[in-house]
Amino acid sequence: MCLAVPGLVVSVEGRRAIVDFGGVRREVMLDLMEEGEVKPGCYVLVHTGYVIQTLDKEEAEKTLNLWKEILEKLDAQTS
Repeated sequence: MCLAVPGLVVSVEGRRAIVDFGGVRREVMLDLMEEGEVKPGCYVLVHTGYVIQTLDKEEAEKTLNLWKEILEKLDAQTS
């Protein structure tokens, strides 16, 4: 199973970007995207350290809210 995680692009430098995943920032590669397509402030899907797709803000927030709900339920089960 593959998992792509949505995040907010904080900065872009060359073919690398810093993406914020709910407070955790990671450097990711832009090699799979067209030059100039990924910009600070946009949401992206990241898989194994590579941006594979851009997302509109609404879709990204829906996905992030679902992840939050899943994690809260898992946390409640282990408590």
